[in-house]
Formats: sequence, structure tokens, C-alpha cells
Amino acid sequence: MRRSSVPPAPAVLPPSLRADRSTWQTIVSLLPYLWPAGNTGARIRVGVSLAFMILAKVATVYVPVIYGRIVDALAPHEPARFAYALPILLILAYGGVRVASAAFGELRDALFSSVQQRAVRLLALRTFRHLHAVSLRFHLDRQTGGLSRVIDRGVLGMQSVLRLAVFNVVPTALELAMVTAIIWRMFDWRYAAVTLVAVLLYIGFTMALASRRSRYRRTMNDTDNDASTKALDSLLNYETVKYFNNEVHEAQRYDHALAHYERAAVRVQVSLNMLNLGQAAIIALGLTLIMLLAASGVRDGSMTVGKFVVVNTYLMQLYQPLNFLGIVYMSIKQGLVDMEQMFTLLRVEQEIADKAGAIALAAHLSDGAAGEVVFDDVRFGYQSNRAILKGVSFTVPAGGKLAIVGPTGAGKSTISRLLFRFYDVTAGRILIDGQDIRDVTQDSLRAAIGVVPQDTVLFNDTIRYNIGYGRPGATEAEIQQAARQAQVHDFVMRLPEGYDTRVGERGLKLSGGEKQRVAIARTILKDPRILILDEATSALDTRTEQEIQSALRAVANRRTTLVIAHRLSTVVDADEIIVLQDGQIAERGRHADLLAEGGLYARMWALQAAEQDQREPQPIPAE
Repeated sequence: MRRSSVPPAPAVLPPSLRADRSTWQTIVSLLPYLWPAGNTGARIRVGVSLAFMILAKVATVYVPVIYGRIVDALAPHEPARFAYALPILLILAYGGVRVASAAFGELRDALFSSVQQRAVRLLALRTFRHLHAVSLRFHLDRQTGGLSRVIDRGVLGMQSVLRLAVFNVVPTALELAMVTAIIWRMFDWRYAAVTLVAVLLYIGFTMALASRRSRYRRTMNDTDNDASTKALDSLLNYETVKYFNNEVHEAQRYDHALAHYERAAVRVQVSLNMLNLGQAAIIALGLTLIMLLAASGVRDGSMTVGKFVVVNTYLMQLYQPLNFLGIVYMSIKQGLVDMEQMFTLLRVEQEIADKAGAIALAAHLSDGAAGEVVFDDVRFGYQSNRAILKGVSFTVPAGGKLAIVGPTGAGKSTISRLLFRFYDVTAGRILIDGQDIRDVTQDSLRAAIGVVPQDTVLFNDTIRYNIGYGRPGATEAEIQQAARQAQVHDFVMRLPEGYDTRVGERGLKLSGGEKQRVAIARTILKDPRILILDEATSALDTRTEQEIQSALRAVANRRTTLVIAHRLSTVVDADEIIVLQDGQIAERGRHADLLAEGGLYARMWALQAAEQDQREPQPIPAE
């Protein structure tokens, strides 16, 4: 039996989650994770890391100066005084400065590592929590494969940006400023001007081509999402693919998505090759001009060989990180692009949120009764132009049992979604023990309600984990007691691994009835005051259904119970039955009374009885 349909509604954001944020907005969003408020220890580590970074660069830019002094000290025309001592001292100083540069750099990396990993962890956790907080409407329109890739790439992008920006971009910019100043001071403005112009050309060329590559990268991400979604969707529906013999069709769909990704990836690679070629040409041009100026100075005697070595060493030392900076810059740009969509996810508004000052749902009333449910003229539609419930009113007293039946699409399952407050009513109100559910916290509301759904989906973990999910922290004895009540304990004990048996993806290693019993045990363990049985025995055969009805009656004892059912034989003992039709209550009453009326319920009963007679085996006629 199919559930009441849920019309698709527009998601808060388009499914592709295409980002519309600028690079600067993404960087600003990242800063609080790098400089966390209230975390003094992390801020101290960031500050000390920056100090070590400055010391490392000071040592680095001083290396060529010592190297030039060594060359001049070893030159033949130098005076003989200190001829041996000075070069040795300079060489020792050279080695010491190089060690200091490496040591400060490693200390910087070690201190900043904890800050980086903590920032990544906080962002990933915040995104995960936010996805659980956004509305059911958003998740009904999601593509799980693409969404998971957005999160994965966002986390990796953040790691890349933090590592490369702090360890490469900022130190290189600092080194560039220091080298330019030293060259100007040691030589003249021409050397500094050539160095600065070459660097500006390099940066300008890199940024111009990077903007184009960012568009290519976004296209590649979109095609990657599409391919991943198609692959995941196909594998999750493995049995359906086999039923319809559509392996070739699925392979063609996946290959079509991969072909789009292939073209986008080739374009990204070719643009990278063009970028590297242009950068190499600019570096070579600047270095050639500087060497011509320095060679001219040595020739006319205005510059020593040592200074010629210094200026060339500086430029080689500067251009080496600049050459790497091109790759770093592109990696950062790509990391920012990857982060954009995850930050866009964080901007998805929480459609159903606790109001300011929301209180917890009262545990019980003064007289001890708890669990009364009231729907007061409830109206609701998933879309504004299509109403699903049109003024539904009923009361379920504490400990009572209400059955909701009706044809497909009448709005039966919508009632359970509204009671869980996955959506807010358009008009009217829903009360639990006299409290409007919009005035209480969602945590306390959902803690008071348990549900056994029609479509049971289990986690890819053990049977113990899936039953214990009803109340994390429950003891082994409590888990097994819940399993006994759900009549699944004996089945579990017959399995080779018992409660440690893994159920597979979505519980596919278990039969429909076994999954349903595990779901019932999970709800028993939760011990809610209000119980919703949403087609809870739809996956069971008649014999198994009869066996488990006693367990369900035991679970429902002393609890307010709402039974959403298609099989009418499961609701004959309800205190009241309401028949929904076209979003309204067409009939209401007890089983016998509704049969006596001869209305819609009676016709549904007669139809199901006829179907049952047809399914029963016929006697074999005598020969």
C-alpha cells in the first residue's frame, strides 16, 4: 500500500546549491573559525604562529646577505687579514641562519596545526547539525549523493585554504616586501622597480586567468555532483535495476555524466598549463633584466661579485615561492569555490524553529494524565495553491486509541508529520496536554512521541545499534527486553552473530517483517507517551501481523495511540475511527457503528474482505 502522497515543494535553495557568494564573503565567513571567539588558547597559538612565521622569513631574507659576504671574503683581491677566520665564521653563521629559518617554520606549522584541524572540525560539525535542523521540505528535495560531495569538498577546501594561506601566501607576501626593501637599499631603485613590476605582472596575470579557471572549476564540480548522484542513486536501487534489466541503461546514464565531467576536467587542466607557461615567461623576463643590470655593475666596478650573487640569490629565492605561489593561489581559489556551496548550505533558513522563550512540553498534568492530543480545525497544504487538510478536528484522550483511515492521498500521513512538527499548520492548532506544539521546544515534543513508520529504514550497523537508537545509552538488558516485546529476540538469537549482526544498507539484509519488528523494538525502547503506528504492519504477512498485534497492543497500553492504517482489520479495537476523504473527516465512530452506517468505511471494509477471500486458498475439488 502506498503512503499518502507528499507533493514536491520548492526547496529553500535550488537543488544544485549553486553559490552566489563572492570570494571575499567566503573569506570573511572563514575568519571566525581561524580566530575563534572565546577560545583564548587557540588565539594565543595563532599569535605565536604568526611570530614564528615572521622570524622564519627574517632568517630567510638574511641568508643571501651572508652568502654574498662569504663570496667576497673568499675573493682573491680581499686583504689577507682574517683571511681564514672570517669565511669560517660567515659559513657557520650561514648554516645557523638556515637552521633557524627551518626551525621557526616547523614550529609555526606545529602550533597552527591544532588551530587548523579544530576549525575544520567546527565547520564540519556546524554543517552537519544545520542539515539536521533544516526542514523536512528541504530534505525531500535533496540529492543525497551531490549533497555529501558538497560537504566533503567544503571540508577539504577549508583545510587547503587554511594551510596554504597561512603557510604560503602570507609568508611569501612578507618575504616579497622585505626583499624589495633590501634590494632598494643595497643597490638602487632600478633593481627594486624591475623586481616589483615583474611581481605585479605575475600576480595580475595569475588572477586574470584564475577567474576564468574558477568558472571552469564550478562547471566541473556540478558535473561531478551529477555523476556522483547518478551512481549513488543507481546503487541504492540495485534491486530495481535488476528487476527491469536496466544495467545498460544505468551505465549509459553514468557514462553520459562522466563525459560531461571529462570535458570540464580537460578544460581545467589546459587552462592550468596556459597559466604555468605565462608565469614561467614573466619570471624568466624579470630575472634576465636583473642579471643584465647586475652584470653591468660588476663590469664597471660599482658592484662586487658578492653583491651580484646576493641580488641573483634574492631573485631566485623570491621567484621560487612565487612560482609555487601560482599553484598555491589556484588551489586556494579552488578551495574557496569548494567552500562556497557549503557556506551556502549554512545559509539555508530553518523553516521550523523554536520561538523565542519556547518551553519544554510538560511531562504530565497535575492529575497524572498525560498524552491528550487535540487537532482543532487544522488546515494545511504543502503548497499554497493545494490544500491537503481542510479543517480537521478530533481529540484523543490520554491513553486513548484513534485510528485514521481513508483512501490514498486523503492526508493520513500528513497528520503524523504535523504532530511531529515537521511542518507548521496553515490554520488552526494542535495541542498536547493543552499546550500548543508551536509554543514548546521541538526536542521535548519529539521526545514525547514515538513512531513506527510504514517504510522502515535502518542504519548500516548492528541490530543492537538499531534497536538501541531508540534510547542511546540503554543497557543490553533493556535492548533485549524491547526486542522480546517486539517478538524479534528469538530471531536475533538464531543468527550466528546475534545482536552484532549487521543489517546492511538501509537494512536490506533483513526481510520486511524483520525490519518492522526492529523498528517496533526501537520505539518500545524510546518509551514515548504518544505512539504513532503509521501503516506499522503493512510489510508483514497475515500470520506475522497477527503475532505482532499483541506486541503492539502491549506497547500502546497506557499510551495515547494514533493508528494510520490501510488494513482495516488492524483498527477494529480503536476507541474511535475517523475516515478521511479529500482532506476532511467524512465519517467517525467505532468500528461497529461505522459498519452499521453503510458509508465509505463500510464499503472499504467490504472491498478488503472480498480481496481477502480471493487471496485465501480454495479447496481442491473432488475428482
